[in-house]
Amino acid sequence: MPRLVMKFGGTSVADVQRIRNVAAHVKREIDGGAEVAVVVSAMAGKTNELVAWCKEAGSHFDNAEYDAVVASGEQVTAGLLALVLKGMGLKARSWAGWQIPLVTDDAHGSARIAGIDGTWLGEGFAAGEIAVVAGFQGVHKATNRVTTLGRGGSDTSAVALAAAISADRCDIYTDVDGVYTSDPRVVPKARRLAKVAFEEMLEMASLGAKVLQVRSVELAMVNKVKLYVRSSFDDPAHPKLGTLICDEEEIMEQEVVTGIAFSRDEAQITLRDVADKPGVAAAIFMPLADANINVDMIIQVVSDDTTTTDITFTVPGTEYERAMTLLKQHKEKIGYVKLQGAQDVVKISAIGVGMRSHSGVAARAFKALAEKGVNIRAITTSEIKFSMLIDDAYTELAVRTLHTLYGLDAK
Repeated sequence: MPRLVMKFGGTSVADVQRIRNVAAHVKREIDGGAEVAVVVSAMAGKTNELVAWCKEAGSHFDNAEYDAVVASGEQVTAGLLALVLKGMGLKARSWAGWQIPLVTDDAHGSARIAGIDGTWLGEGFAAGEIAVVAGFQGVHKATNRVTTLGRGGSDTSAVALAAAISADRCDIYTDVDGVYTSDPRVVPKARRLAKVAFEEMLEMASLGAKVLQVRSVELAMVNKVKLYVRSSFDDPAHPKLGTLICDEEEIMEQEVVTGIAFSRDEAQITLRDVADKPGVAAAIFMPLADANINVDMIIQVVSDDTTTTDITFTVPGTEYERAMTLLKQHKEKIGYVKLQGAQDVVKISAIGVGMRSHSGVAARAFKALAEKGVNIRAITTSEIKFSMLIDDAYTELAVRTLHTLYGLDAK
């Protein structure tokens, strides 16, 4: 008997009527002979409401109590879905994260999963019971306190659960019907991909695609859990095809470029005339690392006399002000002459495992963008992707140009 984990996001369970629609999707799989565990998010908007209440409740912010409050959203959804399934004549039971248990570390608000014991769920499957699990949450064994996994944590919960119970597949239901070659709102000719390799999806998720949380893709790749992205808004009786995320070996025909992603949450920082000597890079980047500010693109240009250098790098747009403040505080230790920054930038990325066996892929992009008058501020590359930093005003033009260049437009 196949075993399946089905995960439904906030928009899919936004109200009781949509929860009934989710239940119909679950019933379809049960009628098809599968053992099913369902992982649910909080109803759309509820987590934000709970967070706002936490901020309003008191000036002393306590992460453990914050988790106790915000974890309740998923528990409400799980209970409601279990009630609806029972009303349809199916056996179902809701589970909080601590009841399974899904064990995490004690980093409240951004906990990482340490392990899952799927024994109780297995006993439920044997009795023909559907497990409805509250996503996004777990428990720290030493303190016995509820923990949460951070934004998008229900995806991670679902993948970890699928690995723990040896599920044949983990279906991620969302408000889109799969993974597209680019954002259809920007590229009208974007098309749905039938299959995407784990590595490609990991890059796409980290570079701006919002379909899946990065941690969930990483967990799926490590544990060889097949993911299937599909829409919860399809007719449950006649669902459309989605996108399978799987090992590269399962994809017969590899595209050179699979997708074009972009991220507007970027900021560029440049330090001018920094002394070119050992230790200067550490003086710049260690304070940022200690402040948990992620640095992405890094470019260093040495002056003609080789005594000074300009260093340019990018940080998340939300961390721009904090990064600039830190660098100003460490000016004397770093020894730069001028500090410059820009927030009107965007990172455009092309991703594809086919790049491993093809040369000149990035060069074609540089030429195509030059012909459109798009200036490239910075470039980074890896084995299966390259990224370029450009002015935000050229985002749509650049994405559409690359999408057409690599033959990704819908026929």
